[in-house]
Amino acid sequence: MIRALTLILLCQLAGEAATRAADWPVPGPVLGMALLWALMLAWPAIADMVRPVGEGILRHLSLLFVPAGVGVVGHISQLGTQTLSLAVAILVSTVLAMIAGAWVFVLVAKLTGSTDA
Repeated sequence: MIRALTLILLCQLAGEAATRAADWPVPGPVLGMALLWALMLAWPAIADMVRPVGEGILRHLSLLFVPAGVGVVGHISQLGTQTLSLAVAILVSTVLAMIAGAWVFVLVAKLTGSTDA
């Protein structure tokens, strides 16, 4: 488990270092996740090693929202003055995310030849 978590964090670190060094407009963790994905494709044993840790992280994903909740409570006074703009931003981004997810689902279904879409 320690080895798998270390690999995940090293991939994130490599992604962060690469994006900062090259000044790319991509978040470092996203590049690190792509690196980890490439490693898992190249060596399936890595995927087997990382799977239990990834499943454990996903099982307790709600704990990662605690810092965001603390941040909201810490800036509650600013939320009152910007309620309308925040509500619009949340609504629009949610609708756009749902549209993008549906579009990707249909695209992948067409590419794989699925008849369920």
